[in-house]
Amino acid sequence: MHELTDGASPPSPVPAEHKRPESVLVVIFTQAGGFLLLRRTWPAGFWQSVTGSLMRGETPRAAAIREVREETGISAPAALIDLGLGQRFAIPPKWRGRYAPGVHYNREHWFALPLAYRRGVRLRPREHLDHLWVSAARAATLTGSWTNRLAIQVVARLAVPA
Repeated sequence: MHELTDGASPPSPVPAEHKRPESVLVVIFTQAGGFLLLRRTWPAGFWQSVTGSLMRGETPRAAAIREVREETGISAPAALIDLGLGQRFAIPPKWRGRYAPGVHYNREHWFALPLAYRRGVRLRPREHLDHLWVSAARAATLTGSWTNRLAIQVVARLAVPA
C-alpha cells in the first residue's frame, strides 16, 4: 500500500476481544459522477463512504467486499478497485477503548467501486440512517472524515472508469 503520509507501521496482533486497528474505506461512485455517502446513526449528522474494520484473518479486499454488501446491499466484487493507497490516522480518544491498550493509530486501506449507474441502497438501520448520491465536490464537503475527504478527491481525480 502506498502511503500519503509518513510514519507507517504494520498493525500489531491484538487479543480477540479487541478491535483490529486496520480498516477499509470504499468510495462508491457512478459513471455520471454521483458519489455515495451514508449518514451514520452516531455521531449525529456524520456522512461517510463505506467503512469498516478488518476481522481477524481477513484481507483488506475481503473486508471491503463484505462492508459494501453489509452497509449498502450492493454486491459487485469484480468491479472493486484496490487503490493501493491509504492513511494511518490517530484513533480519537473516545473510541480507543475498543482497541488493545496502547493502540492509538488505525491503518486505513482505500478502495473504489465504480458503478455504471446508481444502485438501490439497503441500509443497516443500526449503522446508517440515510444515503445520498452527490457530486465529488459535495461529497468531499459533507463527509466528516479528513481521510474520507482525501479519498474522494483522489478517486475523482483518477476518474476510474466503470
